[in-house]
Amino acid sequence: MNAPLTLAQASLILQAALAAARQAAHPPMAVVVLDEAGHLKAAAREDGASMLRTDIATGKAWAVVGMGVSSRVLAERARGNPAFFQALASTAQGRFLPQAGAVPIRAVDGRLLGAVGASGSHGDDDEAICLAGVLAAGLRAE
Repeated sequence: MNAPLTLAQASLILQAALAAARQAAHPPMAVVVLDEAGHLKAAAREDGASMLRTDIATGKAWAVVGMGVSSRVLAERARGNPAFFQALASTAQGRFLPQAGAVPIRAVDGRLLGAVGASGSHGDDDEAICLAGVLAAGLRAE
């Protein structure tokens, strides 16, 4: 059996993402790490982050787990097929958010382990701190 995303890995991703956000002087962030089934592994909302940040980060990560590609790719696809993506969000009871700011977490062999999503800055910045977190854990991201 292939090893799942561990709590230790999820915690490292979370801490490294937040450290990258502080180093870049981003506004207060929320970061969420989900496993391959979309279940919460780790989450944090920095002091001063608005109340919606954790839900937004979760929605971005949940969409990534569901589709297996970065939320940036999903946002691009949604522009070309809005009705389908609205149906996905509805089917997912609002948990599916195809906006830049989340990336897949992959094992070295390419297997999907989960996703990390962030919210608090611009989508590009959110995505960059997610990438920093995944790479700090020695895993692959896209």
